[in-house]
Amino acid sequence: MKTQARPLDQDDLAMADLAEVRDWTVIAGPDNDDSGPQVVRALVNRVMRHTPWQPWPLQPGEVIADEMVSWGFTTPRGTTMIVFDGLVFSDCPDSGWSAYEIGPDEVAAAEAGLDAHWPEHLALATRHWGPADYIGSDNSPMFADEWEPGAGAGRRHLAVWLRPGAQLHLYSNKPSKDPLTTSVGVNYAVYID
Repeated sequence: MKTQARPLDQDDLAMADLAEVRDWTVIAGPDNDDSGPQVVRALVNRVMRHTPWQPWPLQPGEVIADEMVSWGFTTPRGTTMIVFDGLVFSDCPDSGWSAYEIGPDEVAAAEAGLDAHWPEHLALATRHWGPADYIGSDNSPMFADEWEPGAGAGRRHLAVWLRPGAQLHLYSNKPSKDPLTTSVGVNYAVYID
């Protein structure tokens, strides 16, 4: 198993960006399977109207593909955000702890690493988002459905903050031997209602 442990600077900025959005209902898009240029343009217009985030520019000759359902944005703090009609997450690859190339006999070591680094991620999220509405871990027998049905499935830890029109989830992946989980880390996302 290989690990990387980097400062939480990128996550610090991204969580601050997410904290500034007070009402996610204005960002939410239709709950359907539509895709393509019209969907992406509507999404970009909603995000630009209600946040200071700037959309990635189209390059000369570039077109929005018919299968596209999301777009990238850059915040004033320099964070890259990927936005869908019902989901937002930051792209912070150089922040925090993660393990990768996990072997079948290293699942316990991956779990120990997550347990050791979860508190610093939770403390950072709490600093930006306030006290969580829910905090749980897979050591609870009811964890998979404790917050809501299936919310803890595939997770080792989960914390949830409620906001108008959204839930902010901080979570760690649950490593397993079968099927083998080859990488784990602590992540967060905004699930827009």
